[in-house]
Amino acid sequence: METPPELETAAGDREEITITKREYDGEQVIAVDFGPTGDTPSLDVVDGTAIVVVDGTQLEFDVPADATDVTVNDGILTIRG
Repeated sequence: METPPELETAAGDREEITITKREYDGEQVIAVDFGPTGDTPSLDVVDGTAIVVVDGTQLEFDVPADATDVTVNDGILTIRG
């Protein structure tokens, strides 16, 4: 599963955003840590598009076709596939 380019661009623009890719027992996990923003990210998924709002900034990206779950927990966006 590829990291959505919009998230990679956001991480390149803001050094406090880190993206980690891991694989566990055949499951791929992309974790996006937005850093110490003071604001909890919110997530909404509409028609295959994920919309994340954090610290007054809105990021939109197409949910990867092989993703099975997209969540935000403790300020970390997680995409599982």
